Amino acid sequence: MVQRFDTQDPGQGGLGGPSPQRGLFQPGDLALLVDRKGRRYMITLQPGGAFHTHVGIVSHNDLIGRRVGSRVRSSGGQTLLAVKPTLADFALKMPRATQVIYSKDLGAILVLADVFPGARVLEAGLGSGALTLALLRATGPTGQVVSYEINEETVPHALRNIQRFIHDTGNLTVKIGDVYQGIQEQDLDRIVLDVPEPWQVVPHAARALVPGGIFLSFLPTVLQVHRLVMALAQSGQFQLIETVELLLRPWHISDRSARPDHRMVAHTGFITTARLCPQEALAMEGEVPSSLDEEVSKGEEDDQR
Repeated sequence: MVQRFDTQDPGQGGLGGPSPQRGLFQPGDLALLVDRKGRRYMITLQPGGAFHTHVGIVSHNDLIGRRVGSRVRSSGGQTLLAVKPTLADFALKMPRATQVIYSKDLGAILVLADVFPGARVLEAGLGSGALTLALLRATGPTGQVVSYEINEETVPHALRNIQRFIHDTGNLTVKIGDVYQGIQEQDLDRIVLDVPEPWQVVPHAARALVPGGIFLSFLPTVLQVHRLVMALAQSGQFQLIETVELLLRPWHISDRSARPDHRMVAHTGFITTARLCPQEALAMEGEVPSSLDEEVSKGEEDDQR
């Protein structure tokens, strides 16, 4: 049984639409405060509100109506830079009940899955909403994102996160249901999974995607990836199966040095993609690989020629 969840936001605020005065902080806006040591604090501006920090109190009224990028002074005499948070900032700072996908992977997921404005995308699971936010922004108001989540208790929390950043969520449908048991939607352009056993979704994805549609899965361990790739290959419905891992190494640049930073965001997960190429289309070309081994062998033979 799949239960739909209301995603409409009765409130205001967030970063989803143009501000009445672009470039100025307005009530309900998110603001990211950065102190002189680079520490970041995210707040929602409310008239009369105050943000308490170890460097003093910052009055919300000192920001409302001012330009984004202004500096504000705390009651303790410290100066903080005030900007609007990016999606990457928000994903790291938003309240979360589950582990989020980091921004370095969010960007790659959108590109590797080729998520485009107007696309029909199915996502599972919803989690804390970081991936959903990225998909909603990429598909735009003409697209559609359907999110399957098995844990109903996490949904209100995720929706609050999403609606803090995007006001209009009319193109989002959240369903309480198990994607392992099946997919109700048809003619999907993309399927993006953040679930522990995505190989259970492979046969459902083959029926739900449009020909040429893209299947993408984000997984933390290579053993999970191996099982998924075997399932994709053995289904006979998917081609161009690829897995990547992304490492992000920031650099420290100053007057006297230019070197890699002491810390880096190394392994977070593996991204596996595949394209739906139905068997009947391959049969017309006289080539229907029965396993991944056949594809690997063929690739090795081609390399040797």
